[in-house]
Amino acid sequence: MKLSFSIVCTGVGLPRPVEEHRFHSTRRWRFDYAWPERLIALEVEGGVWSGGRHTRGAGFVGDMEKYNAAGVAGWRVFRVQPKELTSAKTLNMLRAVLL
Repeated sequence: MKLSFSIVCTGVGLPRPVEEHRFHSTRRWRFDYAWPERLIALEVEGGVWSGGRHTRGAGFVGDMEKYNAAGVAGWRVFRVQPKELTSAKTLNMLRAVLL
């Protein structure tokens, strides 16, 4: 059984993230995981090596627009590959920005 990322976070002493957090009032943009009170977001970028949506023209440009709008609103957005989501590297990065 694979543990959810939220459970992994709380298990290592990190605050529980909000999943699929909608951060923009007029766009349907969502962050995969967010800590809204800290304006910290984590995006899981799938298809990096297989030509997924995030690496093709329209998807890439759309992500740029989303991340730029988030930055203007004061968000700090961190990005990881799916295989890195629960890695020590990612959890340590989150620990550095959240604790």
